Amino acid sequence: MPSTNERRVFLAGASGVIGRRLVPRLVEAGYVVGGMTRSPGNADLLRRLGAEPIVCDVFDRERLIQVVGDFAPDVILNELTDLPDDVESIGDHAELNARIRTEGNQNLIEAGRKSGSPRYLAQTVAWQLPDGPDALAVAELERSTLAEGGVVLSYGQFYGPGTYNEGPVPAEPRVQIDRAAELTVELLDAPSGVVVITD
Repeated sequence: MPSTNERRVFLAGASGVIGRRLVPRLVEAGYVVGGMTRSPGNADLLRRLGAEPIVCDVFDRERLIQVVGDFAPDVILNELTDLPDDVESIGDHAELNARIRTEGNQNLIEAGRKSGSPRYLAQTVAWQLPDGPDALAVAELERSTLAEGGVVLSYGQFYGPGTYNEGPVPAEPRVQIDRAAELTVELLDAPSGVVVITD
């Protein structure tokens, strides 16, 4: 096993609300971070945070397999979501977010298999979703992640700067965004299973 200093983390969703907090913490912990974003406009931000920016859309399966293989990670950390900036529009994004949790997650798993099967962790939510595409997608993500011997990171509702809940603290289950990032770094070597991340 390489030492922590040489360990490489491929972070999908690196420019998202938790991704931006994870990059500097991972770097500080001695990891080499490949920060994947689908937007070229986020490359400079990721570079400033300390990641090697990797511009790729998770739905471009062939390119994803190539960039993961080129980076050769020890860990793949899937923090991808497809959510709107405005919390009121979340319902309109259910199908998009479901697709990223099913097809996007499966593409990342496939890319990992082709690059030597690194450890795999994927994010989901710690609360019960209403029946529909999102709930089915979460169940599928959890099943496929555990089938790889991976870790499901089941987060409470994020609150704090840059989240949907900047002001009032949301109902439980909840987790402060910086605390969520700290715990995620600590869980990179957790045994396979579902880990609930709440305050």
